[in-house]
Amino acid sequence: QVQLVESGGGLVQAGGSLRLSCAASGRAFSTYALGWFRQAPGKEREFVAAVVWSGGSTYYTDSVKGRFTISSDSAKNTVYLQMNSLKPEDTAIYSCAASTGRLGRPALNVRERYIYEFWGQGTQVTVSS
Repeated sequence: QVQLVESGGGLVQAGGSLRLSCAASGRAFSTYALGWFRQAPGKEREFVAAVVWSGGSTYYTDSVKGRFTISSDSAKNTVYLQMNSLKPEDTAIYSCAASTGRLGRPALNVRERYIYEFWGQGTQVTVSS
């Protein structure tokens, strides 16, 4: 089991920044990838960013490239999402998720929700115009 706890959400004006954190505990050593997803009211949950734990490869959805940065601290078993130049359309509940690499083989597409077995409770990000 892997437990995930997000923090860092809040209310910010357009153009502002926030940094989300996701602390993993439990069997964190077995994590293949950690991802961030978001869900806006009335919309499907969508992929935002992911990092593969071994090697540090990162992936982003097109709408956040150049504005968001995902990073990880293996010593703290924590992944961060630095969000800059925030827009009202970034408003959503942001959740982190952990994949052990067991689901979704052989592709292990980190953009797909189904490869992630563990999810955090989510943190609200609201961007005002």
